[in-house]
Amino acid sequence: MGCNSLCQLLLAFELFNFYCIEVSAALRYRRPGLTSKEYKAVITPSETVQQQKAGSPETVSAQCTEWNVIVTINPDLLGIQHPVQASDLTIGGCGVTSQTPTAFVIEAPLQGCGSNVTMVADEIVYYFTLDYNPSPIPGLPIVRTNPAVVQIECHYPRNHNVSSNSLNPTWVPYTSTISAQDVLGFSLVIMNSDWSGPSSSSIFYLGDLLNLQASVDNTNHVPLRIFVDNCVASSTSNGSAPTYTFIGNSGCFTDSKVTGSNSQFITPRTTPSTLQFELDAFRFYGVAASSVFITCRLKVTLASQAIDSLNKACTYITGLSQWTSVDGSDPVCSCCDTNCATGLHKRRLDKARPRPRRSAQSMPVEWEKTLVVGPLFFEGKPQPAVSEHLTATEVKPSGASVLVLGTVLVVLALACSAFLPFLLYRKPQISN
Repeated sequence: MGCNSLCQLLLAFELFNFYCIEVSAALRYRRPGLTSKEYKAVITPSETVQQQKAGSPETVSAQCTEWNVIVTINPDLLGIQHPVQASDLTIGGCGVTSQTPTAFVIEAPLQGCGSNVTMVADEIVYYFTLDYNPSPIPGLPIVRTNPAVVQIECHYPRNHNVSSNSLNPTWVPYTSTISAQDVLGFSLVIMNSDWSGPSSSSIFYLGDLLNLQASVDNTNHVPLRIFVDNCVASSTSNGSAPTYTFIGNSGCFTDSKVTGSNSQFITPRTTPSTLQFELDAFRFYGVAASSVFITCRLKVTLASQAIDSLNKACTYITGLSQWTSVDGSDPVCSCCDTNCATGLHKRRLDKARPRPRRSAQSMPVEWEKTLVVGPLFFEGKPQPAVSEHLTATEVKPSGASVLVLGTVLVVLALACSAFLPFLLYRKPQISN
């Protein structure tokens, strides 16, 4: 029998036990001097016109006692001078227990013969149904009467501690404890740049580090430690291709080694029930959409449980060329380059064997839950805008350049004007 079935069975037993205490108290702890005559009986006649006398004081009466109800029925139940047969009268399947020439009697126990019970503010009410189903006249396929139904109620006072001043248990029911322990509040949140709260934007740029925080609510539990077993990114919400597993192998941040990225688990943890990690933003090659959905499987163990190859958080440090554990147990990360599930076969065999019943103080070794975040949008970083005015001034000479150029031109002009007359008036030499 599984835990859920066992818990439901125990809860039903507790409710039944409380109900029996309530009913017993209602019947046993009554006011001094209260007799069975003071238990109120209410009879509701049949609603049909043809049987309007069925259930009237002349045809049906009831007496409610501490243990049963005694119903007396007049043979002329319908008041039409056609006596009914004793075999045609039942209360919840219970037939006539005794009869006289002038009456039929049915004695029905309070918790039998199809009775229903309701607890109201100051009373416990039992409901019974008297059925009359006429059988055919012997030897003939006819009847002279129609069926009739009479409702009978027994009202009992609730003047005792259980009802007037409800008692609250001073212990925590076993089933309540187990139910609370089996409900864990997992969360996976995109955080802002300083980890102070959730990110207000879903748009990130290539080259940025995406901050993610996995956590579990420790309320009503002994201390727990959370792990990210694996994380898969996909371009669609249904996980269809392409996909990229950046955390796998039971907690190995493979993206940090495969791509040499800055992705990592944040060390140290803020609390055992929280695990923070950074993912280097990326896009899927050949996919026009920039949207990314991230699906992570989270799991928890007892904080007192030792870190092992199936419950770990490991990052590859490129500068050291080695895997390191967030929790300081680096040897458990040695399997990240091979297969960390080598001991999983034995674990599954152990799960297949019947487990001993848990005590009220024990709790499951681990729980798992898969969560999805997204869509996230990873865009290329925008280039800084260059204005037309800035472009024009870059090719336009400055004032200082114009001044220097003008000075050079003036000097050249003066030099030319001084040297030109010398060239014009110089006489040619005559050779001998």
